Amino acid sequence: MSYTVFTTEDGRDFVRTPDECFDNLPDFPYLPHYVEIDGLRMHYVDEGPKDAEVVLLLHGQPDWSYLYRKMIPGIVQAGYRVIVPDMIGMGRSDKPTDIHTHTVYGHAAWWLELINQLALQNITLFGQDWGGFTGLQVVAHHPEYFRRVLISNSGLFLMPEPILNVPQGINRQDYPVDPDAEIRTFDDFVANCAAKGLIKEDMSEFFQAWMLYALTGPELKASDNLRRDFGGIELTDDEARAYDAPFPDEVFMTGIRTLPSMGSMIDTDKSLAAWEALKQFEKPFLTVFGEYDLLVGSKKTQDALINNVPGAKGLPHDRIPAGHFIQETQGEELARRLVNFMTSV
Repeated sequence: MSYTVFTTEDGRDFVRTPDECFDNLPDFPYLPHYVEIDGLRMHYVDEGPKDAEVVLLLHGQPDWSYLYRKMIPGIVQAGYRVIVPDMIGMGRSDKPTDIHTHTVYGHAAWWLELINQLALQNITLFGQDWGGFTGLQVVAHHPEYFRRVLISNSGLFLMPEPILNVPQGINRQDYPVDPDAEIRTFDDFVANCAAKGLIKEDMSEFFQAWMLYALTGPELKASDNLRRDFGGIELTDDEARAYDAPFPDEVFMTGIRTLPSMGSMIDTDKSLAAWEALKQFEKPFLTVFGEYDLLVGSKKTQDALINNVPGAKGLPHDRIPAGHFIQETQGEELARRLVNFMTSV
């Protein structure tokens, strides 16, 4: 397809998924909103009364704000303002083409800028996957913006041990997309990992393989990842089209390809500082994890948060029947629990 490469004032190239790619998406009638962040346009959904208490929903990879379509209605119906941004490089947000763009700390800085530009206060944060890993960086260092936090299938990458112990210092340039690769689809990837015995209690080797497949796999598709989630997810063809909509051509896929390898670019000092700061967070901090998420939803990860974050004490933490993309299979239930959380503490 034809596309335009734009350039920021400081010389960074980016592309913008055409609006027509997002036409007629099922169960997603929300008007787009945009704010300029670091020279790039960030998209966000903004629903509910503008003067109401704010709920900020942060997604991860390889999805976008569409993942929250089952949570938004229940939270709005309860009277709250819901803001659901797309990470830079994902969804309707601008997509830098430089493969070195994406880091945990860069995304945390972009979230902070969004909060400041929209003048958000007393936020209730829900973060999952990279939305949690990056969002908790902001919570740790800027607790003044937040009233309460709910985390699902996420944490900080070091707590203080790594959630996933993967080699550090990956050079993304060493792993270009390989059109002749034998491992082409996500099904190929999962089958190869199963054959090698990588799907086990310690998913570090699996995640290392996922980083490399995301960079190199010639048939990487967001919807395939959702459909093959731990526990299983049934998507209609139109829902699959919605998850794939932001990435109509290879040039738009830098984010979806490089976000996993943020796990191999962890600054130990920054990450441990965030962990120490999060251990001082005394506002309500609830965890609801998917019991089938083998990757970052382990009981060990959840317990590390419960046992170390002061605000987690005495709250009804839970593990529910869901895989990694818990919003897809348990979205309405998560919205109900989030509203109960907000009305009880």
